[in-house]
Amino acid sequence: MGDHEVVIETPRHNAKLSDLQVEEMENILWAYRERIRDMKTDSRFRYAMVFKNYGTAAGASLEHSHSQLIALPIVPKRVFEEMEGARNYYNYRDRCIFCDIIRQEIREEIRIIEENGEIIALAPFASRFPFETWILPKDHRPSFEEMGDYKALAQILLSILNRMDRILDNPPYNFVIHTSHFRESYNEYYHWHLEIMPKLTKVAGFEWGTGFYINPTLPEDAAKSFREVPL
Repeated sequence: MGDHEVVIETPRHNAKLSDLQVEEMENILWAYRERIRDMKTDSRFRYAMVFKNYGTAAGASLEHSHSQLIALPIVPKRVFEEMEGARNYYNYRDRCIFCDIIRQEIREEIRIIEENGEIIALAPFASRFPFETWILPKDHRPSFEEMGDYKALAQILLSILNRMDRILDNPPYNFVIHTSHFRESYNEYYHWHLEIMPKLTKVAGFEWGTGFYINPTLPEDAAKSFREVPL
């Protein structure tokens, strides 16, 4: 038992997400927030997954620009494992691993793509896919739906999608929001984040058989290429 909703991102049929204005992007993020908060009131649900498939190669089945929310009665395996790993790190270090990652990336600078006062976008260390990008709040925020303002996030997300369009020639991509599950909306160990994964390579037998990913593009090179894109 679950719930599946489609977010129509714009009334313009031929517009894509990267064509929108910051205010339009902000409205989409607010829509995610309001729908997640409503789903949380249903005791059957434990998690809401927000994702977007853009392009046929990324699994999109509708031409009109849209994203999706699915409420689930269980915490997805990948999210559960990520949260457990973060919990173990916190128990060992008494710190959030994502906050530590942000501090390290700001110190080293080589994998940061863009940042503003509240949000940072970076090419994650040991990226699984070429030009994989993570967007995170700089302050510790366990749950996406508990953010009080989405303008800074809208600015960064729109900028990253525009950079990706220009450097990778409008590639198909997926993005997914990873956030805390409903029964633990606030905690000290997990940090919500948005993962963007352009579809530039194929996941094949080796990846499926091992869980290891072959990425021919160093994250440092991807971040540098993104930064050099004029906007």
